Amino acid sequence: MDLDFFRSMLTVLGLLCFIGIAVWAYSKPAKRRFDEAEKAPFTEDEAPADDKAGPQNHG
Repeated sequence: MDLDFFRSMLTVLGLLCFIGIAVWAYSKPAKRRFDEAEKAPFTEDEAPADDKAGPQNHG
């Protein structure tokens, strides 16, 4: 076995990992989590009005 064989095996392993990640990312359980994460910024509670003003100097 020479160095070219190991390089070829590493390339095949990388391709298989890529395909595995792509299949996982487009699976239904992952899609549900991604959809929830996509909507999270719009569903979180906003901070009270006092906190939005920023730090106040009472000096």
